[in-house]
Amino acid sequence: MSNSAAQLAEVRERLARAARDTGRDPAEITLVCVSKTFGPEDIRPVLASGERHFGENRVQEAEEKWPALRTDYPDLELHLIGPLQSNKAREAVALFDVIETVDREKIAEALAKEIKRTGKHPKLYVQVNTGAEPQKAGILPEDADAFIKTCRETYGLEISGLMCIPPVDDQASPHFALLNKIAARNGIKIMSMGMSSDFELAIQLGATHVRVGTAIFGKR
Repeated sequence: MSNSAAQLAEVRERLARAARDTGRDPAEITLVCVSKTFGPEDIRPVLASGERHFGENRVQEAEEKWPALRTDYPDLELHLIGPLQSNKAREAVALFDVIETVDREKIAEALAKEIKRTGKHPKLYVQVNTGAEPQKAGILPEDADAFIKTCRETYGLEISGLMCIPPVDDQASPHFALLNKIAARNGIKIMSMGMSSDFELAIQLGATHVRVGTAIFGKR
């Protein structure tokens, strides 16, 4: 068994335990394996172990490695979890099944145009900057409701999820709870929150998707 496959088995056990401890069905929670900076030789053992949801930060890096992998595993679901530039909307819509980082009107407009042009409809999540960190992408929490409404009503986008990345030095639970509240009042069922260090806590607070990289693939 490869190292990544062995570490994946441990992550699956942790996920299942956290779900059961909260009275949830582990099958309700999607594990997104964050494969950014790792090559196909690291990713293939995880694919062979049955995982089909993967996260990448950069459009260009994903373009270089995923088309060939998708040929062998056509049922995989690729998530963009890094910031998206509006001039990369065409490539992002072509390549990704889920775009988790919709966070400003310029991006919403660019995605709407590309979706209309191609007829391809990736799932879209709004990224919320729950810690209001100036260096971090994401719509501010107080602007989230209006932005979601604009995406839906002005641009005709279906917003199916929310995503957040809590500040490194903060307790994560208030950020996860805040995302849950924003999701509830906007009728959103998908919450992508929690990473290698805190995904069990995120599951306790309602995460439907957890993004785990280091715990599976090792340090970058």
